[in-house]
Amino acid sequence: QVQLVESGGGLAQAGGSLRLSCAASGRIFSTYAIAWYRQAPGQEREFVARLRWSGGSTYYADSVKGRFTISRDNAKNTVYLQMDILKPEDTAVYYCAAARSGVSYEDWYWGQGTQVTVSA
Repeated sequence: QVQLVESGGGLAQAGGSLRLSCAASGRIFSTYAIAWYRQAPGQEREFVARLRWSGGSTYYADSVKGRFTISRDNAKNTVYLQMDILKPEDTAVYYCAAARSGVSYEDWYWGQGTQVTVSA
């Protein structure tokens, strides 16, 4: 099992910044990447960013590319999502997920989510 705890959400103005944290514990070695997803009210959960444990390669959704940065602190087993130049459309509940090979993303390990609200 892997436990994920997100923090850092809150209220920001358009153009502002927030940094989300995802603290991981447990059998992290059984996963191959950490990803951030978000879900706005009435919408499907959508991919935001991903970081692979091996090599540290990153990948971003087009909607956040150039504004969001995913990074990690190995010593703290924590992954961050730095969100800059925030837009009202970034408002959503943000989840971190630990990716497992051979299963669909719904069966990955998920955190409880943290609310991000961006005002115009």
